Amino acid sequence: MKKETLQKRVQIANDIMYYIYTHIDTNIDVNELSSDLGVSKFHMHRIFKDVFGKNIYESIKSIRLQKASNLLLTNKYSTITDVANTCGYSSQTSFLRVFKERFKMTPKQWKNGGYKEYAKQIIEQSPKAKQSTATFEHIEPTIVKMPLIESYYIRHSGYSADIKQTWQKLQTWIFSNNITEFKQIALFHDNPTITEHHECQYVACVVVENSLKIKSDRLPKFNISDGIYAKFDLSGDHGDLLKFIHWVYHEWLPKSEYETTTKPSYAVYNKNSYLSEDSKFEISFYLSIKF
Repeated sequence: MKKETLQKRVQIANDIMYYIYTHIDTNIDVNELSSDLGVSKFHMHRIFKDVFGKNIYESIKSIRLQKASNLLLTNKYSTITDVANTCGYSSQTSFLRVFKERFKMTPKQWKNGGYKEYAKQIIEQSPKAKQSTATFEHIEPTIVKMPLIESYYIRHSGYSADIKQTWQKLQTWIFSNNITEFKQIALFHDNPTITEHHECQYVACVVVENSLKIKSDRLPKFNISDGIYAKFDLSGDHGDLLKFIHWVYHEWLPKSEYETTTKPSYAVYNKNSYLSEDSKFEISFYLSIKF
């Protein structure tokens, strides 16, 4: 397959995935999506399956459940019906059925603490997170209003050490285009403390900070959502980040009286643990909130 053809197929698959994540609260019309992208429905399904290894409908179902499981954990003022509606379910009966299939408990059982054992099993998959002794109770966030951020990106399927290779590719792209002023941002489409790591979608992003015109069309672009965020500044070792995310969602957020939204959280790196020799990071972590 020609390089240009491969890039175009990856772009289409990424566009579909981005659309799903940003429209998860709606009834996603696949016919309308194929029309918007200018490709046939058959071609669209085939490309998506080739790139991501699962079909579009499976992905929509999985992402809806991931978002719902997170909102049930964090949003204590939202009813189960509210959460189901927010994640695009038109029928509460179907939501109850698919949720129990996935998590082996009802949404009510999950909301009432069932998520704790599930999350513990997820954390057990990360030896570095298990070894972490970091604590975060001393961290006070600031509440900020963030603009839309345009970024170049590479999507990484899974939350694993392999993310380093994705960042190395982005770094090569930065050097090749002589970019000197930029930010590196990690976008977390899913909460990796309650989502199986192979199911997570991690997006490595580069924001070019001046008006430099990039000649390369190798990387696609998308916008990181604007909105109200709680901003946490922290530093640590590589394994501390997953433990921090666990603290934010499981402890800080439920006690804070804020709720989160379906918008993804993201981390702006001042020091990127995937690229630093000592595997340490310095980040500002942004969590979408509402009151």
